[in-house]
Amino acid sequence: MRPSKRAADELRAVTLERGVSKHAEGSCLVKFGDTHVLCTASLEERVPPWLRGQNRGWVTAEYGMLPRATGDRMRREASAGKQSGRTQEIQRLIGRSLRAVVDLQALGEAQISVDCDVIQADGGTRTAAITGAWVALRDCVEWMKARDMVSGEVLKEHIAAVSCGIYEGAPVLDLDYAEDSTAETDANFVITGSGGIVEIQGTAEGAPFSEDQFGELLGLAKTGISRLIDLQKMAIL
Repeated sequence: MRPSKRAADELRAVTLERGVSKHAEGSCLVKFGDTHVLCTASLEERVPPWLRGQNRGWVTAEYGMLPRATGDRMRREASAGKQSGRTQEIQRLIGRSLRAVVDLQALGEAQISVDCDVIQADGGTRTAAITGAWVALRDCVEWMKARDMVSGEVLKEHIAAVSCGIYEGAPVLDLDYAEDSTAETDANFVITGSGGIVEIQGTAEGAPFSEDQFGELLGLAKTGISRLIDLQKMAIL
């Protein structure tokens, strides 16, 4: 039995609330159960120096956790003078995931920066961030369209992410912290609306997992991603 009493293929309660930031061109407060992440998309009418003159844009991401997002207060990374390796890994993952579904040529010479700030953490912060970041990014693109700043389809399709793992010997979907902290295997899957796999991160915390177990986790992930993308579609109606 899972600590949350959920079925093996059941997501936590997921909500995607748009327009939560007054100033950002796109924003979304995403909640995966007790994991809450504020995603804001900001337009900058410039590109990194190495992209100048190429008539294409860029999408990047930053990620961070507020000091009291967890049970004990964490020191702000800014006060330490550098980001942790974990933070850098996660924000690069978010950026790669979003760029996988963006037509950078159609974006033109502009950059969209998506900030993902964890307000409250209970497992799966990176997967929630990617899922909410797509909504914020989409609203930023729509903001640009309304001002004739882009033509054509900048966003090629949806993208979302979810965690899966082996908990007490059984494959389960969307791990919360109680499961993630003791799972024998945990994995994160980033998948597009058409089923394309963008990234898989899988780790055995104890005994190695088998190919059959991996197949079960992938099947759960596809089920979860399909539901998350349905929720994205409902959110942007």
